[in-house]
Amino acid sequence: MSRPYPGALTISHRVLRTLVVLNVVYGLGILGLLVASLIAPGWLFPALGVRLAGDSGAGLLGMRLIMVVGIASAPIAHVILTRLLAIVDTVRAGDPFVVENGVRLQTIAWSVLGLELLHLVVGAIAASSAVSEQLDLDWSFSITPWIAVLLLFVLARVFDHGARMRAELEGTV
Repeated sequence: MSRPYPGALTISHRVLRTLVVLNVVYGLGILGLLVASLIAPGWLFPALGVRLAGDSGAGLLGMRLIMVVGIASAPIAHVILTRLLAIVDTVRAGDPFVVENGVRLQTIAWSVLGLELLHLVVGAIAASSAVSEQLDLDWSFSITPWIAVLLLFVLARVFDHGARMRAELEGTV
């Protein structure tokens, strides 16, 4: 069986591996910002261009909560990227319709759902008056990621069903 797009798979593999590394850097960077906000807020926030108003305790808390959400999103994104990388590897090997890929897609679906819930948390924090006075977060709700979550759950079932049908067919031949 010939591989119709070996270049695309190689590029996808490289891009995903790079994104895994960048995601770790992102998580560590946000963690560094959180630590710096606790140790030296008087230096950090002006360096980031954030003006701290007179009584900015609630604003600081909101910004730190958003940092915590950012830190929490890094391991979830890591799960998505590594599972997607494993799926690309099975495609490169010429055998994408395996039960494990159905499980991986379902894990990706749950992870994307988790990221979207964290996105809602950021929106709730951003909507608070204390944070909105300090930061200009361009947060908006979009239905598209929620549709993608549903699509991923359906694809996971399709992969699982297809892999089981193939296994049954191979068992009868």
